[in-house]
Amino acid sequence: MFENIRVVMVHTSHPGNIGAAARALKTMGLSRLVLVSPQEYPSQKAIWRAAGAADVLEQALVVETLAEAISDCSLVVGASARQRRIPWPVLGARQGGEIIAKQASTEQVAIIFGREDRGLTNEELQQCNYHIEIPANEDYGVLNVASAIQIICYEIRMGLLEACVPEEVSQDPSGQDKPDLRMPIDPVRWDERLATSNEMEHFFAHLETTLTQLDFHEPDNPRQLLTRLRRLFVRSRLDHLEINILRGAMTAVQKKMGLKV
Repeated sequence: MFENIRVVMVHTSHPGNIGAAARALKTMGLSRLVLVSPQEYPSQKAIWRAAGAADVLEQALVVETLAEAISDCSLVVGASARQRRIPWPVLGARQGGEIIAKQASTEQVAIIFGREDRGLTNEELQQCNYHIEIPANEDYGVLNVASAIQIICYEIRMGLLEACVPEEVSQDPSGQDKPDLRMPIDPVRWDERLATSNEMEHFFAHLETTLTQLDFHEPDNPRQLLTRLRRLFVRSRLDHLEINILRGAMTAVQKKMGLKV
């Protein structure tokens, strides 16, 4: 389950925060770090801050775009400290850790953290199934990005531990029964795999094209239509077969109306 979870840092400006994030991951048993177009990396500052977690940095994946970082993920969670004009499903840190822990046994999961000065953009957050918030002091809710990563990774680890049950029992020297091996509880089973971020983005592009061709969507006067539709579908957690059905239906409409497919 740990291997199915990745932490994604977007456009990080200070390499020291990358090193500190690597330490945060390793402390909580995670190892997959993805860096989206960092301003300064590789860097000795990152290695110095990583201390004993240099192996996490060595394995870190550097990509140019967020789409590359999350393309194969079916659950994407974005860290956000601000309320947005159009609300998105929001999880508290503890609830988010529990959900991520449960889904990670069967899905590729990404948790996205934004820039030090302004976080994630609206467009980036709209690629997420959920937003996750840390219930900080309302008068001063300022957290360093590496500190935020540490807190979320801690909640994920707690969720992973709590999602386990004893399989075998042994006795400790005091004669008390104790768990000897812990195995995860099975998550809810689904008949088809959930759609990946890449599949969802292709679906949204197809949806926008079709609605524009039908004059239902006006690109020059969108009125948040596509954003609200995006929210609807990411909240629904479509599987890949449902995506194919919806895209097939849109293609059929396009052909019936004599539109370009």
